[in-house]
Amino acid sequence: MPLFDHFDIIAPLYDKVFKIQEPENLIGYLNLPISGALLDAGGGTGRVSETMRELVSSIVIADLSIEMLRKADDKDGLKTVCSHTEFLPFPDESFERILMVDALHHVCNHRETSNDLWRVLTRGGRIVIEEPNINVLSVKMLALAEKLALMRSSFIPPSRIQSLFDYPNVKTRIEIESYNAWIIIDKT
Repeated sequence: MPLFDHFDIIAPLYDKVFKIQEPENLIGYLNLPISGALLDAGGGTGRVSETMRELVSSIVIADLSIEMLRKADDKDGLKTVCSHTEFLPFPDESFERILMVDALHHVCNHRETSNDLWRVLTRGGRIVIEEPNINVLSVKMLALAEKLALMRSSFIPPSRIQSLFDYPNVKTRIEIESYNAWIIIDKT
């Protein structure tokens, strides 16, 4: 029996309802422009990474939702791949930048996701993970709402996300603003 996917249902409305706010923050955290490729892991419709098309050589969106990827396919300059973030179909060190916005809490396994993101990141590359900060009451309410909607969500604190990237040759930091947290991971 196929797994019910909430994102396949909301895909037609996703870009209209969820607007990207201040892409300049993400662009700064990603340290763009670069001449390399960017992976938008769990990137859905590409609503975030499409704002960065002119700042990278190529953008690949990896997501599980076929309907979200169909929306991304309608946007110029985005390549799509249907994939779990735990088992990305790319060779080692394929991407100079990796972006994951509001998606880590939806993956099946946080540790396996961090391992595979790290694997496909080039030496000298950077991962930026933007997640709602579960330490904030409004995000706790969102987490409860997602549980009640039977979504596969597992929010973890920014410090726990940072600790997933406990590899040699890593430099990490956390930026927090309001209800969002950005975990910036550099592969040195």
